[in-house]
Amino acid sequence: MAGGGIGKGRLEAFSDGVLAVIITIMVLELRPPEVASVPALIGLWPPFAIYLVSFLFLAVFELLLRHAVRYLQCLRRKVIIVI
Repeated sequence: MAGGGIGKGRLEAFSDGVLAVIITIMVLELRPPEVASVPALIGLWPPFAIYLVSFLFLAVFELLLRHAVRYLQCLRRKVIIVI
């Protein structure tokens, strides 16, 4: 890349990888109920609610990052440190 910058595709690929790892770890923290019944599933609503809120937070963050990256031509070291 001219001027010593790197392509914005590398940042997009890196953020996709980090997001995939975070979502995988979040899913691994969800535990199945001891007994397969509706009351047991209802008793597990707090972890599922936390997962849903966390997933929505990550989705908003990813959308904002995509929006910001859309306007970049190339990335310099200072931009990478800020992001």
